[in-house]
Amino acid sequence: MRRALPAACFASVLAACLASLAGCGFGVRSPDLFLLTRTGQGRAVTLLVNDGGTIRCDGGRARRLADPLLLRARDLAAGLDGDAKRKLRLPAPPNSAFHYSVKLQDGTIAFPDTAAASHPELGQAELFAVQAAQQACGLPG
Repeated sequence: MRRALPAACFASVLAACLASLAGCGFGVRSPDLFLLTRTGQGRAVTLLVNDGGTIRCDGGRARRLADPLLLRARDLAAGLDGDAKRKLRLPAPPNSAFHYSVKLQDGTIAFPDTAAASHPELGQAELFAVQAAQQACGLPG
């Protein structure tokens, strides 16, 4: 014959299990928004931006991304999504100094620094790269 656990004992075992699960966070990780790479004249920069508010600079450890930059990164990811779905690739003219690649969930876009004149959203990506590199990563712009 099986004996039932007393209700108080069952409640304490259940509470301990729930507390241990809550402490683990269920292993849930926020998705990455994009991976931005800048190459060309000067130092190459790679920025991996996560929706949870972190950034990895040049493959380093995750750093906190200030809220204003995180909001801009989210807006940027949404604004570039259509270009990513179309796999936008713009050739670099001879007068370009930098080349950018932005990998998003729906595809990768590639463009030179001169593309902002005809694609303002790409100018926003360039500006984000400079500001995130300086403010979050402590790198030169």
